[in-house]
Amino acid sequence: MPQTGDLVVARNRKYDGTAHWVVPGRYLGSDDAGHWVFQGTGEFVSRPGAAFYAESDAVLLIPHEGDWVATFYDQSHPSGVELYIDLATELAWRRIRPAVIEFHMVDMDLDVVRTKSRGLYVDDEDEFAEHSNTMNYPPELCTRMERAAEALMEAVAARRAPFEGREAVWFTLGRTLP
Repeated sequence: MPQTGDLVVARNRKYDGTAHWVVPGRYLGSDDAGHWVFQGTGEFVSRPGAAFYAESDAVLLIPHEGDWVATFYDQSHPSGVELYIDLATELAWRRIRPAVIEFHMVDMDLDVVRTKSRGLYVDDEDEFAEHSNTMNYPPELCTRMERAAEALMEAVAARRAPFEGREAVWFTLGRTLP
């Protein structure tokens, strides 16, 4: 497993294997919910056809178990996003050299999002439906993702762990890394 301060390169791909987002960060540590990665302002974020420098800090939570990863954003996010949960499978770590780890996942399109303006909602249901057909998602995987999205909506709405505010501690730690 990574050590505090290690570079973590999050590499997301789609179910058919095509590349999706690549986001670098620094490993912060773990708690009972999972592993935490700081993704700071100015980091280079990219996917095929898009690239930008992050305009706000974020912390990524990779759970010990579950079909998702959660990105918590600070109050300076330009679109007012507070929380973005990607439904995902095949979460895996791979050390590629000392102090450098890749984190891989398959992005399953469905997202649970909380913004300042819209509140809490499920996003990209249309993309999930389209890719279910074009990428041949197994029916049992679709059901699993839909159930996970429902459970996450309930947990976030009720502010149940790990969505009760613990990310503040990880933001503080990330901002103090050398």
